[in-house]
Amino acid sequence: MIRRELLAAGLGATGLAACGDALPAVPSSRATTGMDPALLAQTLEAAATVPKLHAIIVARDGVVQAEQVFRGPALETPVNIKSASKSVLAGIAGMAIGRGVLAGPDQLIAPFLGDRFPADPDPRLATLTVGHLLSMQAGLGSTSGADYGAWVSSSHWVRYALAQPFEADPGGRMIYSTGTSHLLSAVLTRAAGRSTLALARETLGEALDIEIPSWPADPQGIYFGGNDMRLSPRALLAFGELYRNDGLHGGARALPEGWVETSWRGRGTSRWSGNPYGYGWWIRRSGAHDVFFAWGYGGQMIFVTPDLDLTVVMTSSPEPVAARDGHVDALHRLLDVGLIPAARRGA
Repeated sequence: MIRRELLAAGLGATGLAACGDALPAVPSSRATTGMDPALLAQTLEAAATVPKLHAIIVARDGVVQAEQVFRGPALETPVNIKSASKSVLAGIAGMAIGRGVLAGPDQLIAPFLGDRFPADPDPRLATLTVGHLLSMQAGLGSTSGADYGAWVSSSHWVRYALAQPFEADPGGRMIYSTGTSHLLSAVLTRAAGRSTLALARETLGEALDIEIPSWPADPQGIYFGGNDMRLSPRALLAFGELYRNDGLHGGARALPEGWVETSWRGRGTSRWSGNPYGYGWWIRRSGAHDVFFAWGYGGQMIFVTPDLDLTVVMTSSPEPVAARDGHVDALHRLLDVGLIPAARRGA
């Protein structure tokens, strides 16, 4: 049964469930170590048949259990991680808070961006906080999806995002918008007195000893907040492990104490998937297990399942598709039907 479902996942059939309903609710298997070798091998076999899947890394308690490049760049090569950049940016913001660059999630953004507010601004702009940007609860109209092109074609991305009409009160329902995430990059730039790229290298890059190449910036030189960052699959694994280890890397604290728990607390909910969203991370259940994941367009994924000490990275072709093709559902299915059961069974 599992092998058949894995093969279905590998073929990327449209409509595959991404909520782990194939798994029975069973107690955590934290006591196990390693991965069931037969099931892991079957999962990799199925993964190899997913046409757009480039690479996968599977780690249990920090030890790599499997890594494979099916097509595309090597595991050390930085790739476009699309909107998984939002999770990385949230981590950079957490490190900035830990270093005193920002006061915390409740800090107002008006002192940093007030000079870019529109004339006669909506009073609610003055109440926006760093936390609202992290959780996509700013309430401003979206600049993603059908509205993305007009936004990135504008002459001033920050002003454009701030000028969007409010569709909800700050702190209310989630409105997914890369413009909202870009405002966070602008806040970080103003607060730090240096570019988001420089801050990323100084915080995340140095803490994890990973390469952070340059990525696109807006017309004013603000590095794109929430899209088009480039990190290698190995760097993504290090980032996922940082969160799995509650902000510790090599025994040293890189993220403030409690930041991971705060980030993994659902605030808004996607009207498309129904998944909760924390500070840059999506949340769902796979059987009896919580899964926290970074998600970039086309299938750039970091999955962290803390009670199994499991971290999985998947990178895919970032090329646009005409319509939903089931690829991301297939990636979730590989985790749900293959990798989580393999971790529960252990070596």
